[in-house]
Amino acid sequence: MTMTVGVVGAGLMGSEIALVQALAGHRVLLNDRDGATVDAALARIAQLLDRGVARDIYQPADRDRALALIEPALDMAAFTAAQVVTEAVFENEDVKREVLAAIDAAAPAACIIATITSTIPISTLASFVSPARRAHFVGTHYFSPVSRMKLVEVIPAFETSEEVVGRITDFVAQAGKTPIRVKDVAGFAVNRMLHVFIIEAVRLVEEGVATPEDIDTACRLGLGHSMGPFALMDAVTSSLCVQAQEIMQEAYGERFRPPPLLKQRVRAGLSGGRNQRGWLAT
Repeated sequence: MTMTVGVVGAGLMGSEIALVQALAGHRVLLNDRDGATVDAALARIAQLLDRGVARDIYQPADRDRALALIEPALDMAAFTAAQVVTEAVFENEDVKREVLAAIDAAAPAACIIATITSTIPISTLASFVSPARRAHFVGTHYFSPVSRMKLVEVIPAFETSEEVVGRITDFVAQAGKTPIRVKDVAGFAVNRMLHVFIIEAVRLVEEGVATPEDIDTACRLGLGHSMGPFALMDAVTSSLCVQAQEIMQEAYGERFRPPPLLKQRVRAGLSGGRNQRGWLAT
């Protein structure tokens, strides 16, 4: 079923969520604070299509159609016709509080509000919308890069209705993703497993057991991973990893304490990210 959907946040995650939703045939209203950010996101989406990403869910002829389905929406008043709005802004509770309240005020009563947080409990974020909206609030944890990664964790909050869980599960499946239902706990499922793995990988480097490059090689060739932990940290940034680990340390204890070397590198400005120095030579 074709729908009108909104995406708030035109960064790397938000722009790729807009892309996969447009490829599924939905009209996508892409919102951010300024037009330049949305224009840059549209240019990035065009580049992704030109490079042939997501070949399994689109054909080259779909490029222009997908781009035509994504519309800049600098005013959230455009969301009055939206059936789903995905919040994809910075992983900060204060920022999300402001944005979610604005979506709540603009979107129609039956609209689902989905958040893409990777660490903040969904029920905490649900408290930022009106009580009447909370049955329609749900977590959808996409994985980066969204155009290639199949998994979406669907996380109901305390008050999310089962009908909404079913609707959002169908929605992400229609976009070519594989949804799994996960309980609303800090870190959800994948990040809890992932960060134990990342922490141990950093400890191996701290202890001089192996280099980051060799550990990544071991993970690819010995464990069948498509990407090693250090390449992954460079892609998502070590600073985001520290933030996630500190949230989970508060929830679960010492097993998630960020290793000293990881925190030291973040403070030294070696977090990785686009065109920034990280663990591996670029």
